[in-house]
Amino acid sequence: MKKRVVLYINQFFAGMGGEESAHIPPESKNTILGPGAAFTQAFGDEAEIVGTVICGDSYYGEHIEKAREECLKLIRAFEPDCLVAGPAFNAGRYGLACGDICTAAQRELNITAVTGWYSENPGRELYGANVFAVPTVDSARGMKDAVAKMSRLALRLMSGEPMGPAREEGYFHRGIRKNFFHEKTGAQRAIDLALQKFHGEAFQTELEMPVFKKIPPAAPVKDIKSAKIAICSSGGIVPKGNPDHIRVSSAMNWGKYDISKLDDLTPENYESIHGGYDRTWALEDPDRVLPLDEMRKLEREGAFGKLYEYACTTTGTATSVANAESFGREIGELLKKDGVDAAILTST
Repeated sequence: MKKRVVLYINQFFAGMGGEESAHIPPESKNTILGPGAAFTQAFGDEAEIVGTVICGDSYYGEHIEKAREECLKLIRAFEPDCLVAGPAFNAGRYGLACGDICTAAQRELNITAVTGWYSENPGRELYGANVFAVPTVDSARGMKDAVAKMSRLALRLMSGEPMGPAREEGYFHRGIRKNFFHEKTGAQRAIDLALQKFHGEAFQTELEMPVFKKIPPAAPVKDIKSAKIAICSSGGIVPKGNPDHIRVSSAMNWGKYDISKLDDLTPENYESIHGGYDRTWALEDPDRVLPLDEMRKLEREGAFGKLYEYACTTTGTATSVANAESFGREIGELLKKDGVDAAILTST
């Protein structure tokens, strides 16, 4: 008998629209939508998608307890053996929703739950210890591979067979360590690993340690009254028409824009191209994200010396840490070269 699987997806993968539909409340369909067709093929004769539950990313994030309760009710109605959520790739709100509903389904419905995240998705940081999730690339271009890995893991979990280590089973480790007897002592294994590393051979550590960069805080501004201040933003505020073609998500570049003759950002001269939030209010008044108007007021009042002639902007949503570090380094070097004393970074 085939296992019963429910698919959870957001409004985008359900074909209901992008940010303009991100506030839709939970609903269910008896049809296969979005990646459901790929999951159906991957499950073969072992499982079937019996229903799809949809919720807008913004709705889930802004009404998390209510959305969770509503989604659980819809999922329960299908009497599933498993929930597959996403994959969310590097979409932050989607990743959070997938992690939350998978955690709740395991706890409240006592069913298997599987999702898929890019390694930097914030959903992994919040729910990674609770949820079985496979690693994916940062965007939907990796859908085929993600579906194959998620379906394989879901079938493995539903089989009830003992699971092996995360690296062997193909999911993110959840910080769980199990004791077992090994034919070699810890000292012998440590020497073997050291020799493998010394000889440039492949090796697998037994204890992965988190790596955090230590960034010393900048010194305080000595004299704010004479300081040159810059405004920067990852909120996607760019001149009308997006002249540098900055991507709406997973940014590959940033822009430097002359604001020396402007006192205000208006819909006629600037816009938001950000793909990670509802842009309605930012399009109505771009100052809400890049507050040039307020900075000019403070400048005229003498709160600081001078506003830097340029604004540096990009989009932060789904942008890789490596790219973000590169942007920060480049912008920092520019500001330092131009004698800027401090920068205010606004987000969304």
